[in-house]
Amino acid sequence: MNVNDYLRLLGLLSVLTFVGSLIAVPWIIARLDRDFFIRHRQRVQERRQHHPLLATLIFVTRNLAGLALLTAGIAMLVLPGQGLLTMLLGLSFMDFPGKHALLERAIAYPKLQHALNWLRRKEGKEEFIFPDR
Repeated sequence: MNVNDYLRLLGLLSVLTFVGSLIAVPWIIARLDRDFFIRHRQRVQERRQHHPLLATLIFVTRNLAGLALLTAGIAMLVLPGQGLLTMLLGLSFMDFPGKHALLERAIAYPKLQHALNWLRRKEGKEEFIFPDR
């Protein structure tokens, strides 16, 4: 492959991530529970206690999906797309030490809360309930 082939491939990737993020990110955000940022940690702990095998399968699946979204979001910082929202969505899917503290710090920003709730209003959903700081 020469340089022109790489540039074409990068251009195609840019268009796909842009269009994909415009469709997928609002769709996923609209399908999250209204109290996702408050009850998510509690639901994960309950699932681990009641269904350990299912919890492991969900853990692996969510982390792979989250990693894909996080990687796409990082790429969208330089390519067209909703990079920060995609990164936030990817982090919210993943489960790692310190995730909840990082997520709570990220959603504490009023501009991010406004963007998330704007997307939900566009989809006809109720606004998120965010934890009190």
